[in-house]
Amino acid sequence: MVASMATVTGLPEVKKRIDDERVPLYNVVLLDDDEHSYEYVIEMLQKLFAMSAEQGFQHAREVDTTGRTIVMTCELPEAEFGKEQIHAYGADARMPQSKGSMSAIVEPA
Repeated sequence: MVASMATVTGLPEVKKRIDDERVPLYNVVLLDDDEHSYEYVIEMLQKLFAMSAEQGFQHAREVDTTGRTIVMTCELPEAEFGKEQIHAYGADARMPQSKGSMSAIVEPA
């Protein structure tokens, strides 16, 4: 009789996940508008997603030039929470025409 590793080590056996059981990932995508400054975007990303000023600037530039930028990739509950945080951040006090938060969407990664 051959003992399994679980029997020898006293540890429970761990089953490996197969590829079909992977949890799907989602992107939180920040969308461009003309009502928010680079400073606002950088500040928001630093506070909400713990980005550095340089990372925030790179995202601000990308959203400004391409119309969108992926700020986070994660499981759906966290992605929805990230989107809600962006939507709740508020207007840009630096720009009088800013009436509210930036827009964001969640999409499959």
